[in-house]
Amino acid sequence: MLVRTDPFRELDRLSQQVLGTLGTVARPSGMPIDAWREGEEFVAEFDLPGVDPATVDLDVERNVLTVRAQRPALKGNGEVLVAERPRGVFSRQLILGDNLDTEKITASYHAGVLTLRIPVAEKAKPRKIAIDTSSDDRQSIHA
Repeated sequence: MLVRTDPFRELDRLSQQVLGTLGTVARPSGMPIDAWREGEEFVAEFDLPGVDPATVDLDVERNVLTVRAQRPALKGNGEVLVAERPRGVFSRQLILGDNLDTEKITASYHAGVLTLRIPVAEKAKPRKIAIDTSSDDRQSIHA
């Protein structure tokens, strides 16, 4: 069996243990995100495995979307052999453009992934502008 180690990863893990791996309200841990545009909506997926959906909190203020979640600390009196999964409070903020409709955001949680769908605002969608070609307007312009 081949075991591959990364000394820098081990150093990061050790420093997190010494400094504390629990995210707190004052210093929340980050959460991985993927985001893309899909047709007429913006999609964002957050990895939150092991997080109870009841602890997820979504807020929108103006054009700032805040996602907060919490994964509880390990329970039990046993000796912890490996503790690499972050625990505590997680938070992420997205600054949304004016072209998105924050009134119609939908959220779903499945298999540890929080998915947000934010539609493009009607005012930001391309539209055709009619051109008036009546002769009355042309005469008033040239007069």
